[in-house]
Amino acid sequence: MRNAETVLHIIRNRGPRGLPVGDLYRQLYNPHLYLRAYAKLYPNQGAMTPGVTPETVDGMSLRKIETIIEALRLERYRWTPVRRTYIPKKSGKQRPLGVPSWSDKLLQEVMCSLLEAYYEPQFSSYSPGFRPGRGCHTALEEMGRRWKGMKWFIEGAICAFFDRIDKRVLLKIRQEKIHDNRFLRLVRHLLDAGYMEKGTLRPTYSGVPQGSGLSPILSNIVLDRLDKYVEQTLIPASTRGLRRKT
Repeated sequence: MRNAETVLHIIRNRGPRGLPVGDLYRQLYNPHLYLRAYAKLYPNQGAMTPGVTPETVDGMSLRKIETIIEALRLERYRWTPVRRTYIPKKSGKQRPLGVPSWSDKLLQEVMCSLLEAYYEPQFSSYSPGFRPGRGCHTALEEMGRRWKGMKWFIEGAICAFFDRIDKRVLLKIRQEKIHDNRFLRLVRHLLDAGYMEKGTLRPTYSGVPQGSGLSPILSNIVLDRLDKYVEQTLIPASTRGLRRKT
């Protein structure tokens, strides 16, 4: 069985060439990917926070990985609803946060590594949000280094974007390049898993789960369409300048 880095390298090379990717679901049988995901997750403080089940990283073992893989082989893996809690915002309001169970969190990290390997090389270099090695500081460094002639900037925000993503749009975009129905179905079931709040199971009709390891990459798959539209269509159409009258 190939090691994790070899698998991700093969997938990473398909994206820039515009090649679709299949057999992602079968990669979820690879225990090396789970060990890689565990190494990334266990130092986080949230790894010890239980979801709707009492399991945390403290109970991690190779047997748990084998159990997840066996359930996936039989297509019997079922996502548990996330436990919804609220964290305060600077504005005084509260932001909902979903806490997955440990097994779900581990599997989501494996799926995220596969999706990032494929989509990251295709995303715009001007898009720093929710991406590995990028963020506000890298954006500011880029502005200071290359945009020295700028006098002003326009700042905007998409209100509650995670909560309002149209799941049908997300699934349609992913189907264009991911030719693996089992993997797509697994993601769809995650989006439909719902959340527990005050002991009551509530359905999710739109959006991606707050707190899910998959939510950032799934959101960027949708936002990339906006990035490309602004970069390739809107900016060229709006910066041609006025035609001088003779």
